[in-house]
Amino acid sequence: MKTQSLRYKLLITLLMMGLILSFTHCKNTSATDQKSSEDKESLKKGRSLEKRIQSRDYPSVFAAWNNADNKPEESELNTYARHDLIFHAPHFYGLEWNNQYQGLAKGFTKKSIKEGLEVHKTLLNKNPNLILLAEIRYRDASTKFLPENHKWWMRNEDGTLAEGWAEGGFLKLDFTNDSFQNRVAQKAAAAVESGVAEGVMLDWWHEGRRPKARIELIKKVREAIGEDALIIVNSNDRKIPKSKQYVNGLFMECYRSETAEDWQRIATTLSWAETNLRKPTINLLETWFHNSREDYNLMRATTTLSLTHSEGYCLFSDPNELDKPDHAHNWYSFWNANLGVPEKEGKKQEDGSWVRKYSNGTALYNPMGNKTVTTTFSEKKYSCAKEKYAKSFKVQPADGDIFLKKDIDINCSQK
Repeated sequence: MKTQSLRYKLLITLLMMGLILSFTHCKNTSATDQKSSEDKESLKKGRSLEKRIQSRDYPSVFAAWNNADNKPEESELNTYARHDLIFHAPHFYGLEWNNQYQGLAKGFTKKSIKEGLEVHKTLLNKNPNLILLAEIRYRDASTKFLPENHKWWMRNEDGTLAEGWAEGGFLKLDFTNDSFQNRVAQKAAAAVESGVAEGVMLDWWHEGRRPKARIELIKKVREAIGEDALIIVNSNDRKIPKSKQYVNGLFMECYRSETAEDWQRIATTLSWAETNLRKPTINLLETWFHNSREDYNLMRATTTLSLTHSEGYCLFSDPNELDKPDHAHNWYSFWNANLGVPEKEGKKQEDGSWVRKYSNGTALYNPMGNKTVTTTFSEKKYSCAKEKYAKSFKVQPADGDIFLKKDIDINCSQK
């Protein structure tokens, strides 16, 4: 009886151990499956937004709808992937609204979301630090955006439809309408929830025009897309104190850059945006050429203004009045310079220029209206503007330069 009792106890013990092991295995398997699922989701989305922002080299360039067009030997996506941020209409990414009238849509078709995720994956495979934003229309749109007599169109006092962006033949939308605001917010959320866009861009942002409605709208958009997604607004060279708590960055479409006062206003607004908008802060600085795309000094001034006054993105493009796609531009080899990451804040020098040190070199911006400045280093640096090594360099006003350390690969030039 004693032997049988021991055997019985041993059997019970083994059974209990087996159950424990089985439970532990199931628990570990469940954890492994969950980890695998998380890894797959991470792979699908690419690097985190924070990682993409922090990992990129400077200078960082963005694309505002249209691409660089001086690289015909490359595919369209390869050229887009040279940029570190793109904003475009949702259809660019393959997304299709789920209504024949885009203004009435609440989201995207399932098929197009799959296509959009493939575009997202392809672009991030080419540039792992790339950020994609979707433009959501709220201020004006094409005549096909809504049925002709819909209440969301803005009307003049005589009842006629109000004209919007004239070049595109657009009509104004009534973003003071509460139900339309809700639909805009819903569409913004759809763009982010699709996984194709990391945030949204709202064009024509002027706080002096219908300010109450704008704040109501931007608040609804922020609530709809969540705290982590990005909101960029096009305020040109204006500050946006009333909506700053909801916005991550400005698209500074600087159509005024003819005078020293213009450049000072641009620099002041950019510095304000860097310190006052919500984190992560992503400011996009664009100026247009005055005479041609060969205004290399202005391209360098724009680039180095961005480098010394922000941790944002820059663009030098065609003026909108040209009979060609807006914001088309060259890809300049100057943008290939690998400055690395910022080490210190930009600082104004006694000679009126601005200087900022990076891990691989130094950026210098000399504002329009200043005098020619001379900068001197203790050892030879490579000037991307002058394409040579030296210890001392002169930089003209309305210009800038990038000076690289001797051990950095040289792939920049003035063109």
